[in-house]
Amino acid sequence: MPRAGYQALAPETDNLSRLCLSSQPMTAGIVSSPPNTTILNWVTFHFRTQLCDDERTVIDDSKAVGTPMEIVIGNMFKLDIWETLLSSMRIGEVAEFWCDIVHTGVYPLVSKSMRRIAEGKDPVDWHIHTCGMANMFAYHSLGYEDLDELMKEPKPLYFVLELLKVQQPSEYDRESWALSDEERLKAVPVLHGQGNKLYKQGRYQEATQKYKEAIICIKNVQTKEKAWDVPWMKLEKMANTLTLNYCQCLLRMEEYYEVIEHTTDIINQHPGVVKAYYLRGKAHVEVWNEAEARQDFSRVLDLNPGMKKAVKKELAILNMRMEEKNEEDKLKYKGMF
Repeated sequence: MPRAGYQALAPETDNLSRLCLSSQPMTAGIVSSPPNTTILNWVTFHFRTQLCDDERTVIDDSKAVGTPMEIVIGNMFKLDIWETLLSSMRIGEVAEFWCDIVHTGVYPLVSKSMRRIAEGKDPVDWHIHTCGMANMFAYHSLGYEDLDELMKEPKPLYFVLELLKVQQPSEYDRESWALSDEERLKAVPVLHGQGNKLYKQGRYQEATQKYKEAIICIKNVQTKEKAWDVPWMKLEKMANTLTLNYCQCLLRMEEYYEVIEHTTDIINQHPGVVKAYYLRGKAHVEVWNEAEARQDFSRVLDLNPGMKKAVKKELAILNMRMEEKNEEDKLKYKGMF
């Protein structure tokens, strides 16, 4: 890959330096010294991404969303060219860069994560809630038509960056996404233990956050492994264990349909996970899905006959719940006929 370089152009305004990023080595055209954006410095900035068409179509704009972007320099951010560009800038500077497709090919993936964050969702898809035909195409779409097009046909892009703040490692608390892979794997058992402790204390909402953070740590590492190879499977097993703990909290929080979705995701990928059937069966009981509950508990016994006592207890609860439901239905419809 050719080394990227910079070429200064005439600024359009006092605070906008037009810089051109090409595929050939050039001399940086920045006049004053940029801040010391060394490894693990936390950089806060606004960005606007535009197509190189006549309309300069805007793809993403952090100012329009109202939330600046934050990355940690040197922490293997997917769009590593941004680290290079930001490291060349001064705090308070607004600069525009043109980037060739050699640097923009992964932008759709980065954009998807940023949009999910803006929508209040997880940046990492550690679960996908789809079913039927939709599930066949879930992994072939980013969920945004414009990004799907850009993924199919990468294009050069303009990036307008405004550097707002640079913090040293001692000035901020590093969240899980800012950790190295080694640090993430070390954090998982700690988060797992914290989640278990909170669960025992009945603090289910807080426990879900710990389990969720641990799952995201694992999934971030897992994306760098080849699917279904031994290292990938080892991480998958860890993630499934945490997801099922997460589901136990959701059961306590009466989020039954979400439990059904998460456990179904696991069962579809790993049909031999007994606990997934057991928890899904319990969730089906609570929403009066009698046939589905009985089917799940039957599968539990097929996989682990030693759970006969636990299943018998759950089936007794199911029978009681269905009797209550039938009585409620009789009272509801009594005056209608």
